[in-house]
Amino acid sequence: MTNRTLRWITILAFGGVAAAAISTYVHLQLVRNPSYTSFCDINASVNCTQVYLSRFGSLGGVPVALGGVLWFVGTILLAFAGARAPAEAKPNVSGYLLIWSTLGLAVAMYMAYASFIVLKTFCVLCGVVYVTVIGIFILSGTSHAIPMARLPAAVTSDLGRLVRRPVGLVLTIAFITGSVVSIVWFAGQGASTTTLATAAAAMPVRTATVDQRSEFDRYWEAQPRTDFEVPLPNDIATSESVLVVVAKFNDYQCPACANTHLAYEPIFAKYDSSHPGAVQLVTLDYPLDPECNDQSPNGPHGGACEAAVAVRLAQRVGEGERMAEWLYANQETMSRETIVVAARDIAGIEARDFDEQYDATLEEVRRDIALGATLPVEATPTFVVNGVPVKGGLVPQYFDAAIAYELERAGGGG
Repeated sequence: MTNRTLRWITILAFGGVAAAAISTYVHLQLVRNPSYTSFCDINASVNCTQVYLSRFGSLGGVPVALGGVLWFVGTILLAFAGARAPAEAKPNVSGYLLIWSTLGLAVAMYMAYASFIVLKTFCVLCGVVYVTVIGIFILSGTSHAIPMARLPAAVTSDLGRLVRRPVGLVLTIAFITGSVVSIVWFAGQGASTTTLATAAAAMPVRTATVDQRSEFDRYWEAQPRTDFEVPLPNDIATSESVLVVVAKFNDYQCPACANTHLAYEPIFAKYDSSHPGAVQLVTLDYPLDPECNDQSPNGPHGGACEAAVAVRLAQRVGEGERMAEWLYANQETMSRETIVVAARDIAGIEARDFDEQYDATLEEVRRDIALGATLPVEATPTFVVNGVPVKGGLVPQYFDAAIAYELERAGGGG
């Protein structure tokens, strides 16, 4: 491998490590700071937040982006080793780089598939990572490398050389130690670095500390309140026990909507037990589907209008909740055909009935969309908690704190 090739690999690796490090920082801020807004959230289709907080964004509580940081640092160290290795060891390093870059490419392509195909969302920082990984893979493949069959034996001799080179040995130990420490630290953050969906399981016992609550209260007090009026069902509108109304502009094909649904469910259950009837969730439809939403002409969710209609039809026979759960769990394969079949299996709605009631029910969905446009809704989910808009949702303990704050403000206690 020529020094010029190694220089280009190093340059790309530095670019990749910068993008991955920023991604890791953004991910951590999103789940720890309720006031943080990611600079790379441009619209519903170009949105880092939806990627980071999806089930693909972390593994065992550790942001996937941190793995990118470690991979790029490892690439830089291998390129450094290739530049300083003796002539007989250079083909070995080329082989290591080829294997390392192949592994990186496989992970990057899987994440690209998850982002573009499954989530239908593009993350700018992730895109930089994909490009640099591809570039490193191509450059690694252009060099003469030791045959794979001889590589295990080469590893033994190269480890012997490494032990005899203090600089290389120190860098290797530092890399391994730093990797382990950083992974353990992020994993130790617990629910703070998991997806919202994973955090749901911890919510019954995980609430904000006194200091966190005090800091959150100051943040919440500073948020603007709108005079947005949530359309309430008659039984809720006439109830004197309702103190907190949470409106959720929702898209059943939106991964973040599914995550918040799972994560916030225990919170609503908790308040339903401690303050019966005081906290009410009202779900409003805002499908990012141009079929029914003129506010989203480039919306990425081609089955979201049908999904919204299916839930409304299922609600009429008391099966709306089961229909919604099915939609959230089957976002990857959602289409008109799968929705119609599910509506029949779950709510007994035959395909003919679905088609006959579709247009009229879609007008109900459009009324929610028009209401959202007055807010305005810029992404899903968007919550409105007693008039306070929340784009994208909050980490569960802060969402819990928001409801507790509003209960106290309304005289209902914490």
